[in-house]
Amino acid sequence: MKRAVLSACILAFALLLTACGPASSDSTASASDPASGEQAFHYGGDVTLRILSGSENQELEGILDDFARERGVNIEMEYQGSLDIMRTLQGETVDYDAVWPASSLWLTAGDTQYRVKHTQSISITPVVFGIRQSLAEELGFVGTEVSVSDLLSAIQSGKLNFCMTSATQSNSGCSAYIGFLYALLGNPDVITSESLQTPGLSEQITQLLSGVDRSSGSSDWLKDLFLTGGYDAMVNYECLIISANQELEARGEETLYAVYPYDGLSIADSPLGYVDNGDAEKEQAFLDLQEYLLSDEVQNEIQRTGRRTGYEGVSAENADVFRADWGIQPDRVLSPIRMPSTEVLMECLNLYQTEFRKPSLTIYCLDYSGSMEGTGREQMVEAMSQILIQENAEKNLLQASEHEVNILIPFEGYPRDIYTAVGNGSELESLYTKVEAEEATGGTDIYAAATESLRQLGNYDLSQYTPAIILLTDGVSDGSIDAFQTAYEAFGADVPVFSIMFGSADPTQLEELAELTHARVFDGREDLIGAFRSVKGYN
Repeated sequence: MKRAVLSACILAFALLLTACGPASSDSTASASDPASGEQAFHYGGDVTLRILSGSENQELEGILDDFARERGVNIEMEYQGSLDIMRTLQGETVDYDAVWPASSLWLTAGDTQYRVKHTQSISITPVVFGIRQSLAEELGFVGTEVSVSDLLSAIQSGKLNFCMTSATQSNSGCSAYIGFLYALLGNPDVITSESLQTPGLSEQITQLLSGVDRSSGSSDWLKDLFLTGGYDAMVNYECLIISANQELEARGEETLYAVYPYDGLSIADSPLGYVDNGDAEKEQAFLDLQEYLLSDEVQNEIQRTGRRTGYEGVSAENADVFRADWGIQPDRVLSPIRMPSTEVLMECLNLYQTEFRKPSLTIYCLDYSGSMEGTGREQMVEAMSQILIQENAEKNLLQASEHEVNILIPFEGYPRDIYTAVGNGSELESLYTKVEAEEATGGTDIYAAATESLRQLGNYDLSQYTPAIILLTDGVSDGSIDAFQTAYEAFGADVPVFSIMFGSADPTQLEELAELTHARVFDGREDLIGAFRSVKGYN
């Protein structure tokens, strides 16, 4: 069947449609909640498939909608990061009918009880550098093979900075990071625990990651961030580089040139697997969906979104999507690196979080107004315990590094005080005791707290950190954004203000802050701990 409309991309800032990007469903039976990372396609069917998926599959929602409409099978998508998908699979129960992560490595690491079956790759896409065309030319990367060492040299010279997702929270970041390690180790058969102790490796990977100027917990949102402007490069899936270029070209702006590090190329193989909970009817519906996605017609549609459906090129009719002038190499035979064992992978990720990545500089602006008294305050304190108490943070690979800076600004109608902790030791525990000790009273002014945060950031060389302001509020703020906007524009640095919405917080105020600072709003009304974990993955 010919389909006039491709998938709807649920993006935080409602990007314009592109030729390979998604188009929203025109059915009133579809319902979405972008804030919670959910999308549903309901057409009154007797069977509902709940699919836990990586965010990159938002690009395929139009195709899923077509299947739901044609076959009478309801589909509910819930989008989570790779680590969360792995953790879910490791749980005692898995309350989903299928899982669809970006890479098979998360199935291998997570499905320790062997509940996932019928797994098949739906598409593949390499993880590449997308570099502004003029910069790629200046660096000598156009029309030539580029190594990870070449990229490292460009970073060391100060000529290249890039955006990348967190290696501990997102598959694209993890895949790129493992590719870097693999190349810097001289392309071993496989990375081992012993090889991670190789002299000089720590210095090299630290220098390479020092080039990260913005981080993200989501590959799709990273593309959104890049499109807000002002960035030179990003590490992301080839398909999202293509999607970004379509948007940039439509705007009349400079496009990205795709660079494939030949000695450290990682591949996302998009495995879709069934979670066997003993429901034969759901299993058959899953198999029907999988067969549909792997049919020739739908595979062709998937190629139109910039994803490959094999390791050796794309069809001639889709050559216009994989454009050579963007550096895209559709005929390149993809030879991905071999991923390490689960145990070594986790060791790699812990090293990334605690030693290799650029240190975070995080300011927590926590609302202690009177409306937070009772349950709200208790939940906030518990959420902060998952970040500041390192035993808890380690469970979600969010632990602090030796040089990390965490600042607490409790506020009501004004900032009450400033507390600072450096490193990952006793100072963090002391910071948590301050969180516990503060009482809830008074009014609410988020703008005063955010402005004070900028003053505190002025005490640091931000080039040495990944800075972020994390704001939690449960109410409507007094004051106006105008004073903060003036201070922010005068500050002159790209510092995101991520907000966590709680209680009766005004989403309009928080979205204004997010738009101004190239950030996003997280919904903590149902799961405040989860919201804190998610936002920390962006820093």
